[in-house]
Amino acid sequence: MKLPVLTIIVPCYNEEEILPKTMDELTAVLLELMELKLVSNNSNMLFVDDGSKDHTWNLIQVESMQNHLVRGIKLAGNVGHQNALLAGLEAAQRQSDCVISIDADLQDDVSVIRTMVEKYNDGYDIVYGVRDKRQTDTFFKRNTALAFYRVMGTLGIQLIPNHADYRLMSKRALKELLKYKERNLFLRGMIPLIGFSQTKVFYERKERERGISKYPLKKMLSFAFDGITSFSVAPIRFVTYLGFITLLVSILAGGYALLQKWLGNTQSGWTSIMISLWIIGGLQLIGIGVVGEYIGKIFKEVKRRPIYAIDVDHYSENLEDEEADEAAWKRKGTS
Repeated sequence: MKLPVLTIIVPCYNEEEILPKTMDELTAVLLELMELKLVSNNSNMLFVDDGSKDHTWNLIQVESMQNHLVRGIKLAGNVGHQNALLAGLEAAQRQSDCVISIDADLQDDVSVIRTMVEKYNDGYDIVYGVRDKRQTDTFFKRNTALAFYRVMGTLGIQLIPNHADYRLMSKRALKELLKYKERNLFLRGMIPLIGFSQTKVFYERKERERGISKYPLKKMLSFAFDGITSFSVAPIRFVTYLGFITLLVSILAGGYALLQKWLGNTQSGWTSIMISLWIIGGLQLIGIGVVGEYIGKIFKEVKRRPIYAIDVDHYSENLEDEEADEAAWKRKGTS
């Protein structure tokens, strides 16, 4: 039985403090999998530098020269976590039979990788790493995350609760994912749409040892809103319903005003007029803003600009060298 080639993809942005430990722990896991004959000896780790401002890329380069399991891609600029992850997935699709994506901060338990590979060998195409507890989160983050999953479920968006981007994908699942051509990436919502056989493995998320989180509150809210507007038209529909409700209330209020006029009970009401104007004006601005979000996404999609540019690609270079060596051995064997 041919052993699968596994590529562990690690997007990195300003991770110089934790990256050496990340490389050591992932190397130990990969060597163990090779020793147990769960993956091929051609398996590797691919670190994608998302335009870091520190020494992240230098660490990747040095380690790749000392550790044959480590390879790297340097993006020309910072394009965001999801785009950097996609760059790694696209690079790995040629060589790998399966890929695992994991963040560089070591908060996801790397020991679960073995279980993921075992699930893959059992026939699963997608294996989600799911947190079984959220005790390391603050009270605010824990409850806002739960509210987010409830809202997404109400809107009909398929998400795996308490799952981020720690997952295994088979070659055919990855091939299907790369057929999705949208520029507004929300991989957590896209991957469940692929189908195929899927399962979960549970783990306890650790606290960040070094460095700072790359997802502050502002970025988390933006990410959540991008997910909603990328997969559902419910917000725009809600604005439409709100418009009809406002119209109904206006008709009732107008009828009431006419009735009072006919009864001779009318009097000047500056306060009520101003409140009405502010409410209607606010609703209009909200409606324009929601519509604008969708138009903005359409604007980005139709331009079809590349979502990332690669500055240095050691991964493909190594792959081409390996293919050349393999071809040479084949020629030697047939001569």
